[in-house]
Amino acid sequence: MTLFMAICDDEMQVSAKLENTLTEILDNQNIKHEIDVYFTGEELWSKMMSGTNYDLIFLDIEFAKNAINGVEVGKLIRDANNNAVSIVFISWEAKYSMQLFDIRPLNFLVKPLEHEMIERVVMTFLHIHRLWADDFTYKVGHSVFKLQIKDIIYLESLKRKLFIHLADGRTEEFYGTLKDTYQEQLQRFDFLFIHASYIVNYDFITSVKYNELTLTNNTTLPISQQRKKEIREKYFSIMKKRTLNVRNGH
Repeated sequence: MTLFMAICDDEMQVSAKLENTLTEILDNQNIKHEIDVYFTGEELWSKMMSGTNYDLIFLDIEFAKNAINGVEVGKLIRDANNNAVSIVFISWEAKYSMQLFDIRPLNFLVKPLEHEMIERVVMTFLHIHRLWADDFTYKVGHSVFKLQIKDIIYLESLKRKLFIHLADGRTEEFYGTLKDTYQEQLQRFDFLFIHASYIVNYDFITSVKYNELTLTNNTTLPISQQRKKEIREKYFSIMKKRTLNVRNGH
């Protein structure tokens, strides 16, 4: 596995130090990696629009006065339905934390960036990344098929069949029950069992209301009456788990 990463910060000294620290951490973990460095948000976004994908991005928030800022770049990435990339925002100030809620960052770090806080974020990312790389298996007749967990947007139950809605637009189907599928394969991951007919992947949720939620493919699904409180609690629990405290990563 090669880990593809990007650093986007207009302070060359910060970028160079962060690149060296990431290289040291990943070398110690024997993980192959490639790191691209950008000095403007426009440059990063243009590269991603041309087809370049990253697993992890360290994205500064403040750039030159007339340049696009990191929050805007993050929103562009999420609006393009790119939920696969993990984003770590960096800034000299903690005041931006509430603006980042909808972007669902992996973390928000306050400069100066220390080795310990960077390593903690990287190890959290690697833990999540390795889990999401697991396979989801299902049978059709006598054949067994595999999909990556991270590619599932949601599962739908209809007349004894389960439909797997995938990030690339495909839908696969097989016979089974949501309850068994959730307990056997999805419960240990960040999936929400929102309704007797639906299980959704946290990474593809764009908004949660009292009785429904919306996904990145603009699908709106109901949350059952008896699960409303549980789902909200679990949603915010996952969010808290995914992000570390704003104060220098502690």
